Amino acid sequence: MLKDEDRIFTNLYGMHDRSLKGAKARGHWDGTAKILANGRDWIVEQVKASGLRGRGGAGFPTGLKWSFMPKESDGRPSYLVVNADESEPGTCKDREIMRHDPHTLVEGCLIASFGMGAHACYIYIRGEYIREKEALQHAIDEAYEDGLIGKNACGSGWDFDLYLVHGAGAYICGEETALLESLEGKKGMPRMKPPFPAGAGLYGCPTTVNNVESIAVVPTILRRGPEWFAGFGRPNNAGTKIFAISGHVNNRCVVEESMSISFEELIEKHCGGIRGGWKNLKAVIPGGSSVPCVRGEKMKDATMDFDALREVGSSLGTAAVIVMDNDTDIIKAIWRLSKFYKHESCGQCTPCREGTGWMMRVMDRLVRGEAEVEEIDMLFDVTKQVEGHTICALGDAAAWPIQGLIRNFRDEIEDRIKAQKTGRVSAVAAE
Repeated sequence: MLKDEDRIFTNLYGMHDRSLKGAKARGHWDGTAKILANGRDWIVEQVKASGLRGRGGAGFPTGLKWSFMPKESDGRPSYLVVNADESEPGTCKDREIMRHDPHTLVEGCLIASFGMGAHACYIYIRGEYIREKEALQHAIDEAYEDGLIGKNACGSGWDFDLYLVHGAGAYICGEETALLESLEGKKGMPRMKPPFPAGAGLYGCPTTVNNVESIAVVPTILRRGPEWFAGFGRPNNAGTKIFAISGHVNNRCVVEESMSISFEELIEKHCGGIRGGWKNLKAVIPGGSSVPCVRGEKMKDATMDFDALREVGSSLGTAAVIVMDNDTDIIKAIWRLSKFYKHESCGQCTPCREGTGWMMRVMDRLVRGEAEVEEIDMLFDVTKQVEGHTICALGDAAAWPIQGLIRNFRDEIEDRIKAQKTGRVSAVAAE
C-alpha cells in the first residue's frame, strides 16, 4: 500500500488549501527554475528513465512520446496540448486534480512544454467541467501573477503561455486529433494519421497531446528522481496511479495507489470490500467503459497494471474500475454503454456510424431476450468488422464491451433468449 509521503497528489480530496500558497506549502513549485536549468534533453531523459506511461488510457511511454518532437525548430512553433476532456464513463480522476490540486498541472505544463521546446500550452477542458475550469483558471492566474509562468517563467529566461480552452461536451474530442480540430474551431472529427501530431498537429505545427495526470506527475518525478517513481509497480508498469472505483463496493472512491496493486487489496483497503462480499462479485470493468468486462472470479487475483490486465482479456485504460455485483443485469449494462457510443460517434467512418447503431439495436433485443441464439455470433462478427476499421479508437471502444459480454456471459444471453421463447410458448398454450 502506498505511503502518504509517497503520494504525488497531496490534496486529492480538497482537504487543504488549493491556492498557490497552499500548493507551495505542500512542496509544489519548489526549485522549478533549477529543473529547467538542467535543459530540455535532461527533462526528457528523466521522464523516460522513470518509466511513466500515458495515464489517458493507451499507456504509451510518455518520455518516448516527447522525444518525437523536433529538436530544432524549422520556423514553426511547437505546442503542448493537455487533454482534460475526461468523458470516459466511470472516469473521474483528472477532475479531482483540476478541482483540488491544480498547481500540479500548471507546473507540469511549464516543465513539459520546456522539455519539448514549446512556448505555449493549451489545456482543453471538458464542457461539463464548470467548477473545475474556474479552479484551474484561478491557479493559472496566480501562477502568472507570481511570475511562475508568462515572460521569463520562474526567472529561467523561458517565455511560456498557458491557455485554458473550454470544450462543448463531445466525447469524441477526447481523441487527440479530434481535440486538435476542436481547438482550431472546427467540428471535432478525428484526423487521418500520418501525419502524427508530433509532425503536424495544432495549426499544422509540431504538437504533443498528453493526459492531465501524465503531465501533473512530472514535477514530482523530476524532484524526487526517476528511480523513486520507477520503484513502484512492476517493470514496464511503473509509478503511482489514480484509481477511480465506482459501482457495487461499500465505499466508492478516487485514490492514488501504487501501480500493480492487486485488485483485492485495492477494493479491501480503500473501498471496504464488495457489496455483499466477494461471493457477490459478478463482473468488473477495470479501465473505463471502453475496455472489456472481466468475470468476478478472474478479477479477484488480478494485478492492476497495463500488462497483467491484458492477460485477463481487458485493459487498465484510465483505471476507472466499475464493479458489478450479482444484482446487475449485465446485458442491460453493456447495452447502456453501446447506446452511449452510438450517441457519441462522430459519423465520419461508415463502420462506426452504421455499426454502433446496429450493435445497439441488437443489444436492445438481447436485453429483452427477443432474438435468436444465432444472432449472438452475428453480433460478435459485426464487432470484429467495426474494430480496427475506423480512423480513431471509438469503433474499438464500442466493440470491446460487447465482445467482453459475449466472451464472459454468453450463457446468460442464451438463457434469456430461451426463457423468452418458452414464455411465449406457454403463453400461446394458455390461449
